[in-house]
Amino acid sequence: MVKQLILDKIKEYETIIIHRHVRPDADALGSQCGLKEIIRLSFPTKKVYAVGEEDPALHFFARMDNVNDEIYNDALVIICDTANTGRISDERYKLGKEIIKIDHHPNNDPYGDIMWVDTSASSTSEMIYDFFKFEEKKELQFNGQIARLIYGGIVGDTGRFLFPSTSDKTFRYAAELIEYPFDRTKLYNGLYSVGDNIARLRGYVLQNFTLSPNGMSSIKLTKEILDKHKVEPIDTGKLVGTLGDIENIKAWVFFIEEDDVIRVRVRSKGPVINDLAAKFNGGGHPLAAGASVKTWEEAKRFITDLEEICANHIETAH
Repeated sequence: MVKQLILDKIKEYETIIIHRHVRPDADALGSQCGLKEIIRLSFPTKKVYAVGEEDPALHFFARMDNVNDEIYNDALVIICDTANTGRISDERYKLGKEIIKIDHHPNNDPYGDIMWVDTSASSTSEMIYDFFKFEEKKELQFNGQIARLIYGGIVGDTGRFLFPSTSDKTFRYAAELIEYPFDRTKLYNGLYSVGDNIARLRGYVLQNFTLSPNGMSSIKLTKEILDKHKVEPIDTGKLVGTLGDIENIKAWVFFIEEDDVIRVRVRSKGPVINDLAAKFNGGGHPLAAGASVKTWEEAKRFITDLEEICANHIETAH
C-alpha cells in the first residue's frame, strides 16, 4: 500500500522538506503544512520544513521556513498538490535524495520515487487526513492546529463544499475535523473576507464580463484596470468564483495581466477544460484549471477554443 510506503520513508529520514505548487492556495498550504505538523508532532526528533514563496493574503493560515541548500543533502522531499514539475515552488526540490508526490490532480506528469495520486479526492488536504487515519498502530499524532490546516485546505478546494468533487467521505472527514479545537469563524473570515478594493474590482467584473450564446464567458483584467483598483495580480484568486452563479454560464475565464505574462484562470460547470489549459502551458482539474499566455492575441485563441468546447458540450447535452 502506497501510504505505508510513504510512512516507511518518513520514518527512514531524519530531514524532510515539503514543497507545493507556486502561487499557493488553501489546499496547497493546508496539505503541505498539515503534513509537516503531523510529522513534527509524531516524530519530534525529525527536522521537518515547509518551503516555497508566500502569499501575504494567506499569512494568517500558514508560513514557510527558510532552508539552506545544504539541508537538502540526504533529505526526503515530499511535494503536495502539484501535478507537474514546472509548477513546483522552489526548484531545490531536485537536491533531495528521494522525492514523494502526493496529489489529487490527473497524473499527466508522473514524477518522484513514490507517487500517491488520487483523483477521486476532493483535495490533497483530504488525502493527508486519509494518510493520518490509515495508520493502524496510531504512531501518527493529530491536534487542533493540524485540523485547522486540513479543514481549511478542504474548504478551499471544494468551494465551501459546493464543487462536484465533494464526496460523502469529504463531509465525514469535515465532521471529524471540526471536533478538534480551532476557530472556524476566524478561519472562514481569513479565507473569504476581502478588502474594499477587491470588492470594487468584483463589481467591475460583474459589469464587464461577456457571455456568449454557448455559455462561454470571459473577462480581461489588464494592468491598467488592476492599478486603478489598487489590486495586485496575486490577489485576483478571490474573484474567480464571481461568475459561477450566473444563469446559463457553462465555463468562464479570467485573464490577469502581469509584468511578463498573462495569467489564465478558467472554471467550468460541465465542459472539460484541463486539456485546453494544458495546451496553454497549464493544467488542473476537469472543471478548474490554470494556464498562461504571452499576448492578448494568444488570449483570443484561448477564448476561441473555450467557445468551441462549450458549443460541443451544449450539442452533446441536447
